[in-house]
Amino acid sequence: MISHDTKYFQSKYNALAGSDYGETVGAVWRIYNDIRRRTNRKPYVRSRYFKKSKVFIDSFWQHLNQKSHSDRVRRLKYFACGIDLLRNSCQIPESRPNPNGRNEIVHRFAGKTKNGQIFYVQVRESRRGDRYLMSVFPDTK
Repeated sequence: MISHDTKYFQSKYNALAGSDYGETVGAVWRIYNDIRRRTNRKPYVRSRYFKKSKVFIDSFWQHLNQKSHSDRVRRLKYFACGIDLLRNSCQIPESRPNPNGRNEIVHRFAGKTKNGQIFYVQVRESRRGDRYLMSVFPDTK
């Protein structure tokens, strides 16, 4: 994971409350649809770390659907915090080559929710420079 001397981005949001998939996914879809309405093409957020370039967020759902039902709920709770981190963080992420796809780099950002829970955001960067939100998940400790 990330080393102990890592600086965390402090999000202004808490993780979403609830343990039911239905209520959690409803809240996340409202956030996602607000972002999606701003463009006629692929939904994106502009990232401060990547010099205000676009990070496309639609691939998050494809990655999420590969996970188990309980893991989906766990990850969805941190979606708002992850979007906040992408938009506002200047912290340097841990970057390494993607083990699943050649010619790609995976950036892992670390953040803290408003009440101190640690979470991570993974962004996949293609060789062409396109960036995609892959996953948002809490620390396993």
